[in-house]
Amino acid sequence: MDAPSLALRSPALARPAQQQARPQVLVAPETVHPTLWRAHQLGRSRAEALATGFPELDAELPGGGWPRRTLTELLLPHAGLGELRLLAPALREVMHGGRVVMLFDPPAALCAPGLMQLGLDVQQLMVVQGRAGLRGAARELLPNADVLWALEQALRSGHVGAVLAWLPVRLRADVLRRLQLAAQSHDGPVFLLRELAAQSRPSAAPLRLALQPGGIDRLTLRVLKRRGPAQLQPLQLALPPVLHQPTAVRAQPPAEASPLAVEAAPPAPRPSLHGAPHFQPG
Repeated sequence: MDAPSLALRSPALARPAQQQARPQVLVAPETVHPTLWRAHQLGRSRAEALATGFPELDAELPGGGWPRRTLTELLLPHAGLGELRLLAPALREVMHGGRVVMLFDPPAALCAPGLMQLGLDVQQLMVVQGRAGLRGAARELLPNADVLWALEQALRSGHVGAVLAWLPVRLRADVLRRLQLAAQSHDGPVFLLRELAAQSRPSAAPLRLALQPGGIDRLTLRVLKRRGPAQLQPLQLALPPVLHQPTAVRAQPPAEASPLAVEAAPPAPRPSLHGAPHFQPG
């Protein structure tokens, strides 16, 4: 077969050389899909994240805020160290959109004046309490199957704005996987509040934070798991104050004097026999 006939049969050979060479376009992997990111980068969120109200915390979270359609675990040593004040800005944003916030099995009765002080509308709160007859250690040892079922159904419904759930201790990993799958149908943040000891156990939640008290109206926060690099230093967040100024001043621990200041201090006055301070002439 001669060369002209070969060129007619093969279109690729018939094209000019300049048309055959195509420029190679390098695409950054993090722009291909939201679940892809480089090891030194923070991952992105499939849905727009919800701002936390704390800029320093937004800078540490993938997507720049609380993620939607996924689980966020808050691990804390005990309840009442400021977790509601941490979540209040995001919950206010959800309520301003006319959505309901559901609270599953909170560990104590809610204080309406305190919630209103945080700017939360108590009319948009729905509390789901399970096993109301159990208290103390029995409540923590028995898994609340009814509350977990209601939580999963609420997430799958897609009609809730935000969810806060206080989970029982030693929760099985398969339960968390079911909740993570259900959260994909929920267009909002899902906060699971668990015991601090759960940080040593695996979890399907893509975001896990450990909370510790950092002083009066302050919270220490460590990012245990996120779509991105490890956190180098914990965060110190200033929470909205709840104590009046005189009470907060009295609650401050006394400042410890330095050894040099103690040595340089003048001797204390000796009391006289008449009860008045007696000063030696200098």
